[in-house]
Amino acid sequence: MAGEISFFELGVGDPDRARAFYGGLFGWVFEAGTTEGGGYAIRTEGAPGGVHGGDPGARPYVFFRVDAMDAALARVRELGGRVDETELGGDEETVARFGRFLICEDDQGSAFGLHEPPPAPGPPAP
Repeated sequence: MAGEISFFELGVGDPDRARAFYGGLFGWVFEAGTTEGGGYAIRTEGAPGGVHGGDPGARPYVFFRVDAMDAALARVRELGGRVDETELGGDEETVARFGRFLICEDDQGSAFGLHEPPPAPGPPAP
């Protein structure tokens, strides 16, 4: 279903310190990520997340699920919003593992993210 929070991302200066802090605070489980500079995938009881370094003082990024990214981006523009065309973590391996992510702004300038999850694996080829 589209519209629910499907992913969150924390930008921090030091991902290892964030792992210790948020792991201690919430009991989150961290797995080594695929981002440059070290990062982690975060497993929670709710939406999955990630943490990346080199972004001290950043606000959390919240991503809402969409079924078709290109159609959702067109709709953002139709409604007067703006799309940052930079795909986050856009290499093929990362997209296959986590899906597509883009940052947008609504028609009042408030930032939010869109997330198109990776396709579900199909049956093995014969």
